[in-house]
Formats: sequence, C-alpha cells, structure tokens
Amino acid sequence: MNHKSSLFELSKTDPGRCNVRLRPKIGYKKKSTTSERAVKSRVSTRSTECLFTGIVQGTAKCSEISSVEASDDRIMKVSFEFPSRALLGVKIGCSIAINGTCLTVVEFDENESRARFDCVEETLRATNLGQLKVNDVVNFERSARVGDEIGGHVVSGHVHTVAEIYEQRETENNREVRFRVRDRAIAKYVLPKGFVAVDGCSLTVGDVCEEEGTFSVWLIPETIRATAFKQKGKGSSVNVEIESSTRAIVDTIERYMEKQKR
Repeated sequence: MNHKSSLFELSKTDPGRCNVRLRPKIGYKKKSTTSERAVKSRVSTRSTECLFTGIVQGTAKCSEISSVEASDDRIMKVSFEFPSRALLGVKIGCSIAINGTCLTVVEFDENESRARFDCVEETLRATNLGQLKVNDVVNFERSARVGDEIGGHVVSGHVHTVAEIYEQRETENNREVRFRVRDRAIAKYVLPKGFVAVDGCSLTVGDVCEEEGTFSVWLIPETIRATAFKQKGKGSSVNVEIESSTRAIVDTIERYMEKQKR
C-alpha cells in the first residue's frame, strides 16, 4: 500500500491476532463518502481470517484434559503449558495453532504461561488432537500479525486429514520421514517440491506415491530440535494441511479437462 497517496492506512489493533482496521490518514481534509464510511465500519468491526506461517514457534505440554458429552455432541477442554513469555499479549478469543489446528483461547494465565482451548467433535474427528494425553508435547504458533515475515507458507490452521509416520530413516545430518495419509484423495494435492503443513510445520515435499497415499519430507536438525518431531516415531499421528493455491490449481485443471472430454 502506498501510504503517501492512500486514503486509509492499516493499523494493528491486537498483538496476538491478525486484526486490522482502517483509519483516516492524519491531515487528510476530505470528508468520507457514504460508501467509504460503510467500508470503514465493516472492516473495523471484524477480524480478518487468522493465518499462520508454518514456522513453529516452539512446543507446549498438555497439562489437563476434560471432556463434556451431551448426546452425540462432545467437547474436549484441553490446557497446555507454554514456554515463558510465549503468551505475552494473548487475549480471550485469540487464535493459536496447536499441531497446525487453529484453536481459540478461552482461558489463560499469562504469568504461568497456561492456556485452555475447547475442541469440538469435528476437531477431534478430523485431527490428531482427539488422541492427546496429559504430558504429550505439541507444536504451537501464534497467529501472524500484519507485516510479519511469512517464513514458511500461508497456513490457515484448517486441517484436511491426518497421516501416520509410515517410515523414518536417520542419516548423519537429516531425517527422512514418509507419511501415509488417511484420506487418499488428498494425495493428489501433494506435489514434489511443493509445500505441505505437517503438525503446523511448513515443509517441502520430497517424493509422492499417489497410489499408496504416501509422501516424504526431509527434516533438518533445527526442525527436529524446535518441534514435536523430536518425540515422534513410526506410527505416530500427524495433522496435514495441503497448500491452498495448489489445491485450487489442481481442481481447476481437473474441471477444465473434464469439460474438454464432453
């Protein structure tokens, strides 16, 4: 945005969320039109969709789990202990990605670096959070703020499927990990040298076997040290979010090719 010529400028309203609002530039004399006032009103009263970068900020430990069940509906209340200062500036309603799953803070203690989240039935079904146990370690990332560096790729926190660690091979300086996805239809969106988010980590795909529903990645020592991968082994469950633009391209090409056959 050109701040010298634009009527409005972005303002960060909350250090823990990806909130933006528009405000008049200082010294601008022209009165706002009706449509401009409407735009300002709509943008200033709601948050943009929370986004993440796929650069995990650390690990947290599951400290408490409780479930509330009512007929066919279940909600799991889960608390985590975060590293010191990791929750600085957090508020009720902020979003934090836990193993790549966007969750909303419903209770927190900034001094003790603890936060609680509610996981509904669909979250428990679609992700590996339903398998959590006390003392389990998870990846976390606070939602990105306007102007933050996107060090990995844009991640929504909406998990598409889960996968298991199918094979794992240690080398002198790296670790090769092969995953097998639960939903084989997702495999067509995982492309060699493309992006994929695994438990919230932005990773580059190695090779893919669409028929088997498997793909591989290579982990450098820093990724292993900084994430929950250091405690994962063969058979462990991970969350997978495919890259959104890749999915859009694949779906568009498939629709086009289908039309050509008619």
